[in-house]
Amino acid sequence: MIEIVCNDRLGKKIRVKCNDDDLVGDLKKLIAAQVGTRPEKIQLKKWYTIFKDHITLADYEIHDGMNLELYYI
Repeated sequence: MIEIVCNDRLGKKIRVKCNDDDLVGDLKKLIAAQVGTRPEKIQLKKWYTIFKDHITLADYEIHDGMNLELYYI
């Protein structure tokens, strides 16, 4: 179980616990439940890499305690 911190740069930081074999789409659903938006309206980035929904967190080498950028599209 890993914990990921998502910052939307609007003053909100969301901490989410998930497994490293979860899909990015599953992570978006967990974030959407905490934020109150739909998962389709969330985009996760790290620098200029936009994470796709069908790829696992382990494939992107997302580890415990990492910070991701959260954008509302």
